[in-house]
Amino acid sequence: MLQYRFDGPEDAPVLVLGPSLGVTWHMWDRQIPELSQHWRVFRYDLPGHGGAPAHPAAAVTDLADRLLATLDSVGVQRFGYAGCSIGGAVGADLALRHPHRVAALALVAASPRFGTADEFRRRGVVVRTNGLEPIARTSPERWFTPGFAAAQPAIVEWAVQMVRTTDPGCYIASCEALAAFDIRAELPRIGVPTLVLVGAEDKVTGPAEARNLVAGIPDARLALVPGASHLAPVEQPAAVTDLLLMHFSTAWQDTLASIPVPSSPGFAAPFAPVVPVAEITAAVVLPDVSPTGRSDRYERGMKVRREVLGDAHVDAASAASDGFTDDFQELLTRYAWGEIWSREGLDRRSRSCVSLTAVVASGHLGGLTQHVRAALRNGLTPVEIKEVLLQTAVYCGVPAAGAAFEIAQSVIQEETAPPA
Repeated sequence: MLQYRFDGPEDAPVLVLGPSLGVTWHMWDRQIPELSQHWRVFRYDLPGHGGAPAHPAAAVTDLADRLLATLDSVGVQRFGYAGCSIGGAVGADLALRHPHRVAALALVAASPRFGTADEFRRRGVVVRTNGLEPIARTSPERWFTPGFAAAQPAIVEWAVQMVRTTDPGCYIASCEALAAFDIRAELPRIGVPTLVLVGAEDKVTGPAEARNLVAGIPDARLALVPGASHLAPVEQPAAVTDLLLMHFSTAWQDTLASIPVPSSPGFAAPFAPVVPVAEITAAVVLPDVSPTGRSDRYERGMKVRREVLGDAHVDAASAASDGFTDDFQELLTRYAWGEIWSREGLDRRSRSCVSLTAVVASGHLGGLTQHVRAALRNGLTPVEIKEVLLQTAVYCGVPAAGAAFEIAQSVIQEETAPPA
């Protein structure tokens, strides 16, 4: 179950608003006066955000399932959905797996794939090592345009405090959820009317990602909001509210039997926004995510290998491979990662402890860098890695452990350095 609140008439159709990572349902406060005139607005907090119970969810599907369970508990079956960033990912997942529940969809500052898995797993390493203060301190520059941040110091401080009060474990789990999220190949299956809304100056999930969504979703429109960055609902509340009113009042016209179109003396659809620019985007070519034809074990191994070692390392190994080493790379992927690392007998933290020890014991320190980096991504803290290496000093020899400490220290300093 998720922490939630309702605003608006009890007999009105329900509109669900999903938050971005690191913020609470209050990011939608300035939309509520207008939206709640026409809908019963349901807002929720991510686990560990805004004082919500700290029960981490490490997958977007888990968050979506918890949201549906919460909606079921209050008797909501069909609804419109608007979500920002990870909240948008939840909405897209619902539209894919539970299309009968979603009447219309708005994806705000969203993407079919959020950056790279490496970026989010490294962010998790930084939080696990340094806490949320480095993330809180740099959030305003990711969320707002420089002019807005300079003119609205109170809102900037509000944003920083929201991140500071988030549960670190839940934040890390959400980073893992975003690292694993990739629906590029599934976009054509989203069958509900969709508005893709993005700030023109969003450097996190910008117009390029928005256009990929519009190109892939059959019934989608693009709305570009000038003068806004990632948290467009906070930075340009009137423009975002206008666009949501226009979209949800018209998109539900085809579902009158289950959800009536709201009406009032002061509101007429279609609603014509003044500030934002909405357009139908031209199709773009999506990245090729077709099956490779490899065996299931190889595909499973490549997925695990990328999750543990990171895309950059795996891409470099693949690029360096040639006709002489191709078979060896395939053997590693299929056997080491697709079979051994994929077994359920040990979790990845434990496997990292074993791997660090084995590399030191065998004297193959050339591979220690990648395994220290993998250990951090698998959830080991620098203190725990130190304890593993101290153990190797006893059983594998002080010289080997000394060399391992030097390598590990360099990797840990690089991986856990807070953002500038």
